[in-house]
Amino acid sequence: MNYDHFIDKRQLRRSFERAAAGYDQAAVLQHEVCNRMLSRLDYIKYIPDTLLDAGSGTGYGNRKLVMRYPSVRVIAIDIAMAMHSQARSLIPWWKRLPPFYKSNINYICGDIEQLPLKDSGIGMVWSNLTLQWCDNIKQTFSEVRRVLKTDGLFMFSTLGPDTLKEFRQVFSGVDKYRHTNRFTDMHDIGDLLAHNGFSTPVMDMEYITLTYDDVVSAMRDLKAIGAHNIADGRQRGLTGKNGWRRAVESYETFRIEGKLPVTFEVIYGHAWK
Repeated sequence: MNYDHFIDKRQLRRSFERAAAGYDQAAVLQHEVCNRMLSRLDYIKYIPDTLLDAGSGTGYGNRKLVMRYPSVRVIAIDIAMAMHSQARSLIPWWKRLPPFYKSNINYICGDIEQLPLKDSGIGMVWSNLTLQWCDNIKQTFSEVRRVLKTDGLFMFSTLGPDTLKEFRQVFSGVDKYRHTNRFTDMHDIGDLLAHNGFSTPVMDMEYITLTYDDVVSAMRDLKAIGAHNIADGRQRGLTGKNGWRRAVESYETFRIEGKLPVTFEVIYGHAWK
């Protein structure tokens, strides 16, 4: 099976640069999944000395992790510099001054498929809803294993194939283009972890459904978190008025109790080096 997703990384960076300022207002799913990942750490008796937040966004996750592990050094990596700028702006200015704020978080602009870090220097790699933006998950897992210390922990969440299934279904009858990104199956992700030398991988999955009053509101939120379709095979122009009207009419068939659902298949995993 081919796990390469042919993501346009320049478009990806631009999308998240534009989304940074208003990201947190729309990132309901990202924050909820992060909180669920954090609760899973209660069952893992491991305290890292250095932690990499791979795909750190506006810093919601690494701020929570610093609270959980006050002495840990956090390296936050994101492909969009504007996300780091937003993360810093969310910390009150007086907390950035000693003795109130310990500079435990270091920000690096980079791609998690080519981590600008030395071998075997990280105790835990944490990645919340980022792997779905990777071109080559095999390469990403290889990089994660490279930077982890022996006995280090890799903990992540990502999106599975049923994500945005409503959008995929309604647009399938409109044109021949892809309107959603590709997502990798949970079992394939587990196999890739094993093939890349990770030990005792644990995988599970759940569906999270957000509801909206209309299709435009749903698409506005997806745009606000930078979740455009940036995969190879997408339509380069706008969907025509007739196509858009047919898609909206088709989406209305999913309406339940006055709301339109948007489904996300959320995959959780952790494994050890």
